[in-house]
This record gives sequence, C-alpha cells and structure tokens, in this order.
Amino acid sequence: MSTAPNHDTLRAQLEAGVQALGLNLSAAQVDRLMDFLSLLQKWNKVYNLTAVRDPQEMLTHHLLDSLAAVAPLRRQAARVGEGGAAPVKLLDVGSGGGLPGVVFAVCCPDVDVSCVDTVGKKAAFIQQAAVALKLPNLHGVHARVETLAGPFDVISCRAFASLPDFVAWSRSALAVPHGVWLAMKGKRPDDEIAALPPGVTMFHVEPLVVPGLEAERCIVWMRPVA
Repeated sequence: MSTAPNHDTLRAQLEAGVQALGLNLSAAQVDRLMDFLSLLQKWNKVYNLTAVRDPQEMLTHHLLDSLAAVAPLRRQAARVGEGGAAPVKLLDVGSGGGLPGVVFAVCCPDVDVSCVDTVGKKAAFIQQAAVALKLPNLHGVHARVETLAGPFDVISCRAFASLPDFVAWSRSALAVPHGVWLAMKGKRPDDEIAALPPGVTMFHVEPLVVPGLEAERCIVWMRPVA
C-alpha cells in the first residue's frame, strides 16, 4: 500500500464518495481500490495508462467516476443472474488502465470481468492487477473486440468510442437476447443515440452524480432488438 503522505486523505475522500454513492463496500474492498490507485500511479510512470497523473485527480476522475456506475451495474447483474448458477459475465471494452473494469471487479465479486484492449501493455497491467489485488474474477485480454465471441451479459465502455462504433464492434460478443450495453458518457449524446444502427435500441439514459466532480455524466443503456 502507498506510503505517500496524502494516502490517508485520499482514503477518507474515497470512503466519503463511496458513502455518498450509497455503496455498501467492505473495508477490504476499499483497501483494494486504494491499492489499485497505487498500482495505477506506479505503472503509469512507465506505460502511460492514463493522461491523468495527479493522485487527487485520479481519485475523482477515474475511481469515483467509475464507482458511480457500480450501483446501476449491480441492479442489471441482479436481473441477469436471477436464478442462474453461472456468474454474470461482463466485457469492458478499451479498458486501458482498467477503468471501469477493475473497479467493477472489486465492487461486484459475483461478476466475471474481462477487460479487453488492443495495447498489450494495458492488458498485461490488468493481469498484474488481478494478481496483486487477488481478484479471480478479473481478466486482461489482449485483442480487438471484434474478434471476441462471448457471450457476455453486459458489455461496458467508458470514453471509448461513439455509440454506433461501440455497438458495431462488440455486437458479436453480446449474449442474445438478454445482453445489454453499458456506455459511460459525459453529456447525453443525442446525436450518437440517433445514429445507432438498426437492430440496436437505447432503452434508458441514466444520469450519474460523481462525488467531487462538477461535470455531467450518464450511462447510455442499449440492447439488441429483433
């Protein structure tokens, strides 16, 4: 765990954010999130996983931003996993430094999370994070999303691509008929929603409030239609 002087301050802010979001996380899960923040800082010096360098900004712009989507994901996972013995499978596309994929894996141990990235070093970082954070439900995949067959119950992305590109590239990996796309966006992207291809429908735009971040955020939920 990081011994930087601001570690306690960052942890207090993280705990306050978790509480503000109404997430019931254990002390061990908060520990893992802090350890992930330290890993991200350490690897970022060598591999340029994210443009954000400042630990304070990493906390708000990455960790808390990703945590804002956890409650909506949990609701969806509960619907998908109802009565099923197999874990809900999630694919995080263009995951980069593992955002939101690693955060999802920490907060939703019953969801099996695969983070796919075309950059080998980023996929390797996810694999390292899975080992270091003791997350058996987290996997780094070095591939193009178009080559993955799935099936995945939820396919997520955060600041990855336009909605039409995101669904077109990942469509073959989505479980049919129940699978959904979870796209984290800033402002509601009405132009992108209007440009969705036939056979894909947006069924909900869910506003998100990120503690400590004065910016618009939302999830665009989409599903295939016959």
